[in-house]
Amino acid sequence: MPNLVVVRNPSDWPLNIPGVETVSSRDYLTNPVYAQLKGAKIFNLSRSYRYQSAGYYVSLLAAARGHRPIPSTSTLLDMKSSTMLRIISDDLEQLIEKSLKDVPDKEFILSIYFGKNVAKKYTPLAQKLFNLFPAPLLRAFFVKRKTWDLTRVMPIGAKEIPENHWDFVVHEAQEYFQKKHRYVHAKNSYRYELAILHDPKEALPPSSIPTLKKFIRTAEQMGIETELITKEDYGRVAEFDALFIRTTTQVNHYTYRFSRRAEAEGLAVIDDPLSIIRCTNKVYLAEILGREKIPTPATHIITEELMPSMEHKLKFPCVLKLPDSAFSLGVVKAKDWPGFIQEAKRFFEKSDLIIVQEFLPTSHDWRIGVLDQKPLFACKYHMAGKHWQILKKTNTGKTFTGSVEAVALDQAPETVVKTALKAANLIGDGLYGVDIKYIEGKAYVIEINDNPNIDTGYEDACVKEGLYSAVIQSFLNRLEKKDSKKKPVSHEPVKNSLPSL
Repeated sequence: MPNLVVVRNPSDWPLNIPGVETVSSRDYLTNPVYAQLKGAKIFNLSRSYRYQSAGYYVSLLAAARGHRPIPSTSTLLDMKSSTMLRIISDDLEQLIEKSLKDVPDKEFILSIYFGKNVAKKYTPLAQKLFNLFPAPLLRAFFVKRKTWDLTRVMPIGAKEIPENHWDFVVHEAQEYFQKKHRYVHAKNSYRYELAILHDPKEALPPSSIPTLKKFIRTAEQMGIETELITKEDYGRVAEFDALFIRTTTQVNHYTYRFSRRAEAEGLAVIDDPLSIIRCTNKVYLAEILGREKIPTPATHIITEELMPSMEHKLKFPCVLKLPDSAFSLGVVKAKDWPGFIQEAKRFFEKSDLIIVQEFLPTSHDWRIGVLDQKPLFACKYHMAGKHWQILKKTNTGKTFTGSVEAVALDQAPETVVKTALKAANLIGDGLYGVDIKYIEGKAYVIEINDNPNIDTGYEDACVKEGLYSAVIQSFLNRLEKKDSKKKPVSHEPVKNSLPSL
């Protein structure tokens, strides 16, 4: 994949790195050679990014040509959003205070060059901001009120770099590109690039490292170059064609921000943002499953004010759920009314709405994997020993899980598979895991997961390598569909609307 650094005047940019071509903004915008490039990555270091400036058009036309611009137009818009700045200032409050605690003035400007600052003590903050606002050259402005607040972030052009910073900038640019391409394979071997987001420290990840390696091997056999990334790689999302999230998703979480960023940049993404929103909230699932008359355990959505009225409506034991619970956490069983009151009050400290469901005891739950609105795999998830859930967490912090038994799809009860498909298709066309209790020939949907477990030796035990190839084929189909929808870009020079270069 070609890599272009676009600047106003290449002679002003003292950078010579194998595999990286420096071109002028005029050439990039008007030379048909660059319009014809396939899948180029564009590092836009134009002097200005204001609306309808040459820098703005570089990022705009790069997206139209199917290139990957950094910064993208969505990044430029994020920088202008006061709401986005307030959210980020709150999220990074501790890091900002720690980084700027020794600054004597009431204002501070932080220069960020490829995620680094000349002063090493500011590099953690610089890297975070680079991840959130992926642009090679940035300035962040802070004001000290009661605490330090981030007031503005803006990209800068090469001309705005102080002369005494140039050696540092060139060094960091070389480090960035060399690190970035250290593991690149033969250039013409791959059609697309896939990022797999994972958390190496997650205790119960949806896919283990050996499983992720199977995904990587399968993807590369099918022509997709693949790289494992972590939450520190937010600033690199636009460099890829597709994103596969393989760490537990939540809405108020970096996984959702990754998904939103990937979708905004035009990547094929699983899990997509809407699926994360819908699946991670059990209030939404209870409402939509009830509306579509898909069988579930008897379900009540209640507020704290409604709690007293439930005494004569509930059958005990019953199950209480926080709307955003996952992996059996935030899900408790109440044996009687006093137990219900105790657990409900605890839950209402975290959410204005909670779910109360009829308790349906079974030795196992069915999990039907669904992808692209088709069944992918079937498993029985057995309850943990002497426990009513699949996962059991002890008071000492230890976690126990029940056994997983893969079943051929044609051997799973037909009504279980059909009910799972009907439920999952209400969410979208992504990758889902539908949990079902099967009692006396009837299937009851317990929940729909947007980030289902896929682990070697478990979910893949019947489908084998076909499971991995099905997932990667889904990405290929999505990418090819996007490519087919792209309109041919005119190779004529841009006229009239282009500012003076």
